[in-house]
Amino acid sequence: MNLASLLEPSVIKTPLEGAFKDEVIAELVELLVRAGKVMDRQGVLDALYEREAKGSTGIGGGVAIPHARCPEITDAVLAVGVAPDGVEFDAVDDQPVRLVFLLLGAPDKPGQAIEILADIGALVQMPGVYDKLSGARAAQEIIRIIEEARQER
Repeated sequence: MNLASLLEPSVIKTPLEGAFKDEVIAELVELLVRAGKVMDRQGVLDALYEREAKGSTGIGGGVAIPHARCPEITDAVLAVGVAPDGVEFDAVDDQPVRLVFLLLGAPDKPGQAIEILADIGALVQMPGVYDKLSGARAAQEIIRIIEEARQER
């Protein structure tokens, strides 16, 4: 999966304004609403918060990947946010999160979401990529970094 193909500047925010995971999740969902990728804001938020209640999607290493399957989604959508000062996300390593990938998947395409989650995990583990992404100050810069990393794999 080409993560950069799921992104456009309108679904990327740097810097994020929220200081806590619920605020950041709502901030990224709002980007998807404004971009016309999500119509049922509250339904999507409920699905994401319900998923977070089962266990934090703060995977450690300064990264969080809040995700949920939503009936209105027919093809996966992704939003990205950068929090240079870090966000409290109840991450598994108890460290602040600086990079948030919010993924919404189609209920009838679980394999697609799993592939995207795996690609995000591989991306942020590539040497230097996390630092570049978490230091990015523009949406186009994030897309460029992700595209360059994909070409290196």
